[in-house]
Amino acid sequence: MLFNSYIFIFLFMPLVIVGFFALNHFGKYKAAEVYLIGMSLWFYGYYNPRYLIIICTSIISNYLLSRLLNMFPDERTGLRKFVLTVGLAGNIAAIFYYKYYDFFIKNINSVFDTSFNLRHIVLPLGISFFTFQQISYLVDSYRGETRDYGFIEYALFVVFFPQLIAGPIVLHSEVIPQFRDREKRRLNMENIAHGIYIFSVGLFKKVIIADTFGRAVTWGYGNSDTLSSMEAVIVSLCYTFQLYFDFSGYCDMANGLGRMLNIELPWNFNSPYKATSIIDFWSRWHLTLTRFLRQYIYFPLGGSYKGRFRTYLNIMIVFLVSGFWHGADWTFVAWGLLHGMFNCLERAFKKTRAKMNMIFQWIVTFSLVNLLWILFRADSFSQAAGMIKKMMLMDDFTVRGDLTGCFNLSELNFLDSHVGIFDILSSHIWGFNMWVFLAAALIIVLNFKNLSEIEFRPTAGRAAVAVFMMFWSITSLTGVSVFLYFGF
Repeated sequence: MLFNSYIFIFLFMPLVIVGFFALNHFGKYKAAEVYLIGMSLWFYGYYNPRYLIIICTSIISNYLLSRLLNMFPDERTGLRKFVLTVGLAGNIAAIFYYKYYDFFIKNINSVFDTSFNLRHIVLPLGISFFTFQQISYLVDSYRGETRDYGFIEYALFVVFFPQLIAGPIVLHSEVIPQFRDREKRRLNMENIAHGIYIFSVGLFKKVIIADTFGRAVTWGYGNSDTLSSMEAVIVSLCYTFQLYFDFSGYCDMANGLGRMLNIELPWNFNSPYKATSIIDFWSRWHLTLTRFLRQYIYFPLGGSYKGRFRTYLNIMIVFLVSGFWHGADWTFVAWGLLHGMFNCLERAFKKTRAKMNMIFQWIVTFSLVNLLWILFRADSFSQAAGMIKKMMLMDDFTVRGDLTGCFNLSELNFLDSHVGIFDILSSHIWGFNMWVFLAAALIIVLNFKNLSEIEFRPTAGRAAVAVFMMFWSITSLTGVSVFLYFGF
């Protein structure tokens, strides 16, 4: 089930809120948790009930392994390490099978001229997210940090629907204590209002902004061979903004839904396109993934405490994992390794970079991020190389109506027809709506505060904004579009 669908907004979400708080009101606290688990499983298995077998098996097996780790005394280090190794191997094997089996078979067939059959396995939604979450739980169980958690609490920690499909990747210490807090089981109208406001902003980001850019991206990559230089630049920027507003919109909606249920989820974005270096970018983009990679891979490898060479090697390993985590294709691997390489170069030339003008540093960083997103989105290295080559040549400034037409929303066309200034501008500026979208997106990502930075107070103005955004988004749901990070 998707957040940006009629069934979720008008049926699922009201049923969750009413049922959860009604059960808690009558003191049925365990029943309320079980109800939330059941609704979350409905949410997860809505499109493909077979996914439920995978996630339920994963939850049960990981919980049993964590209980084994908690049963053995600390001095049985060898046995505890064996159980942890089995758990880690099992989770990694599950990701490998569902996400990477066909990828490796294709490469084996290509290199060794074999003909092993592909299985065309359907990737279970969110497997990378809920598997990483459970890996962190197993490691923390090995460290003795999860001894008093019951199965219902663990299951709710994994399947809690706002963060189940595309994060944030939460830690047990962040949410299970909140599930236990009886004060959070009471209906809080201020949290409901705050949650609706955050949800409406996220929905608007996804439906109105990201999906509009998405139409241009789909057209552009579908016609990459015929793009002009200017069209290649525009399409690349469209994907840069689509990915930002799509994923940040999902995370906003997740945080808003959590807030409605009095659960505070960690924020996943901190204005990443304001970054003035690649290191800075990764301290702002997808924060919970970065935290996971740092705490459960980078630090165990030794972090930055074993010399410069080992530091750079550890960074490259982390970004290699990040690339593979995002997708089963060499383009994702290359994207991850390039980010790792730039991260290392910035560390090596830290003093030189510090002397550069901040605006220049931002331009270089944004340009690099934008170019690397091309590799991230492209179907092949050749397609990415073709796009980048056209952008570098800048020998053709043609922009076709097929591209500008992707931005001709009916609401904007209405303004063009009925508001004098818009009529004049749209008549004299080719692709006026497209330029408005690009300029507005850049202004938003560089100047607007994150929702986490805003002190919320229920006011008539915020209520009007929420209603406006919700109404415009819902009336624009002509089709349900999948969030980009569902594929990762």
